[in-house]
Amino acid sequence: MNKKRAAKLLFIIALLMACALVLFGYVQKKSGQAAQKYKVAVIAKSTESAFWKSVFAGANAAGTEYNVELSFQGPETEEDYETQNRMIEQAAADGVSAIVFSAVDYNANAKAIDEAAKKGIKIVVIDSDVNSDAVSCRISTDNYAAGQMAGRAALLCPEERLYVGIVNFDEKTANGQEREAGFRDVVEKDERVKYIETKTVLSTTEDARQKTSELWRGRPEINVIATFNEWTSLGVGWAIRDLGIKDKTTVVAFDSNVVSVGMLETGEVDALVVQNPYAMGYLGVEKAYQLLTGQKLSGEKMDTATTMVNRDNMFSEECQKILFAFD
Repeated sequence: MNKKRAAKLLFIIALLMACALVLFGYVQKKSGQAAQKYKVAVIAKSTESAFWKSVFAGANAAGTEYNVELSFQGPETEEDYETQNRMIEQAAADGVSAIVFSAVDYNANAKAIDEAAKKGIKIVVIDSDVNSDAVSCRISTDNYAAGQMAGRAALLCPEERLYVGIVNFDEKTANGQEREAGFRDVVEKDERVKYIETKTVLSTTEDARQKTSELWRGRPEINVIATFNEWTSLGVGWAIRDLGIKDKTTVVAFDSNVVSVGMLETGEVDALVVQNPYAMGYLGVEKAYQLLTGQKLSGEKMDTATTMVNRDNMFSEECQKILFAFD
């Protein structure tokens, strides 16, 4: 009986040790998974503007919080979709787990994004959309609504007849076209508006400056000008200053930096539709991390806030935080 009991006891001890080893291995595996550092590529439309620097600041904050290894890239110009496509391909070759992407060209960037997704890479879009069903989450300004906001600001022009010029960037970029559509849908309903003319420019200060001058010299009756991103806003503001027509023209622009805020104060610009690029960057990386760790997203589309800033409210505490939060 003693031998049988001893053998039984030894069997129970061996079984407990085996269970302990299995449990230890499981815990080690889970611990290794928790410690995994995902690689995420943030591929933007450019890297130099205040807008994109704020995006990167938000992305960095999320990267630190979620222990994500980030890389930041973007072409030199906001028309160069080919360089963006090469960046997508290289990111995939480097073994990233996710790409946070803002498209230069809604259609021309689609194939590269689709190919990356086929390799198991998670895709999150921020700011400017791409024509791909492989995107898991889209985070941006509601561009149509932001265009409507700009339209309402333009209609504050007190003149009895409104002659409207639009200075917009690349026709192949989704967010600019959505903003123009919202703007037009508002101003076209006002009986004071006699015509609306669009001048398409490169997304650079220099080209916007030159073509705004050409637009006004060809139609000097223009008394309202709208434009829809940081670079074109600066170009329009400089052109208004060059032409000396700040008292004759209502200008509604987008985004903010030290120069454009200065133009708002001195009168070359009358209103700025200010987005929340920091939130785009932060949420882009956060959602990428959630996708990689199997968490369920709260929605496939997220709208980041916009604020209308003009000379009446620009010195308020709320607007000062929005204008200068990340300088």
